[in-house]
Amino acid sequence: MASGQTSHDLIEGLRTSCNNLLRRMMRLPFGILDDISRVIGREATGRNSSYPEPLHQHEDFEINIPEEWYFLNVFERQYGESHPFFYASRFMEALKIAKNESKFVFVYLHSPDHPLTPSFCHETLCSELVVQFLDANFVSWGAVASRGEGLEMALALRVSSFPFCAVVAPATGKAIAVLQQVEGPVSPEALVEILQRTLEEQGSAFRLSIAAEEEVIRENRRLREEQDKAYLAALQKDKEKEEVLSATERRRKANDENLPRKPAQKRTLEEMEEVPKETPRPKEASKEAQKKENITLRKMQPHTRLLIRFPNGTKKEQKFTSTDTIRSIYKYIDSLEIPGVGSYQLISNFPRKVYGHEQLDMTLREAGLHPNAALFLELIS
Repeated sequence: MASGQTSHDLIEGLRTSCNNLLRRMMRLPFGILDDISRVIGREATGRNSSYPEPLHQHEDFEINIPEEWYFLNVFERQYGESHPFFYASRFMEALKIAKNESKFVFVYLHSPDHPLTPSFCHETLCSELVVQFLDANFVSWGAVASRGEGLEMALALRVSSFPFCAVVAPATGKAIAVLQQVEGPVSPEALVEILQRTLEEQGSAFRLSIAAEEEVIRENRRLREEQDKAYLAALQKDKEKEEVLSATERRRKANDENLPRKPAQKRTLEEMEEVPKETPRPKEASKEAQKKENITLRKMQPHTRLLIRFPNGTKKEQKFTSTDTIRSIYKYIDSLEIPGVGSYQLISNFPRKVYGHEQLDMTLREAGLHPNAALFLELIS
């Protein structure tokens, strides 16, 4: 350190002159990360890539080494085993570990042939100060920037210079949050100060997001318990009704058997030839019989119980048959004429599935809603 220059002044100078620190929040879709494996084994130059020419790779290096261990082998061959604890795993696995431990992920993209890499690794990354701080506060993950997941991360984060470090965290939905990026060489003290400030500024927000996610999980669990309780209560009620009907039917049959049978009365020829005035016509009789048959068949169908939750928080339970269609649910909701409900669609929560116009003619059994399910009414703007 130059004479008269404080540690704080050096940090500020590094931050300004080298453009080492890029503070921003950025959301990266998990689709980018899920497809990382497709580049494993691909030639490092990437013919259709806009990323600068990848760094030289040692052709005599072991080609059969697992991708998760490649970075550690490259790093330790040159800098030894005294370094932060880098998880030998895919990035998504490291992100999951960090989420379970309520920590951020420290990402280091290694460029073996870059002229500034050796000094940064020896003096900063492998220093006792940085090693102890990272191991105590972060889940560390590293990769070679010119291949595999390292190349994909470099493209996604738009790396412009090396050495490169970043702090990322799991975010809500299928995304990650990039909280800090450090590009170029920094001293151990400067790196630790940057990481410490990131923890202080972003830690509370991260804990709030975790708490919100846990609250959603608890709410969903409570909803499932309510659904199960309502379903069991409905089953008990149906069972009691069946027992009452069965007892009534047994009493009726017993009374019928005890009644004296009347002898059959002989009808006169005139009575036999007399036609009742209200005798239905053949077509009308056929329609009436078909209607009764349809009602009987409908009663024989197993019941499907649906719990429908509306945007205003109210819930309604309705019983359908397993052969009813999704259209029947929409007709039922429209008949309620609930204020404020215009265009909407029906969705299930676990797993999320939309029952829209394409599923109107699907039966409840085909839609997986039998024998009971919960649906949410989602408004469409």
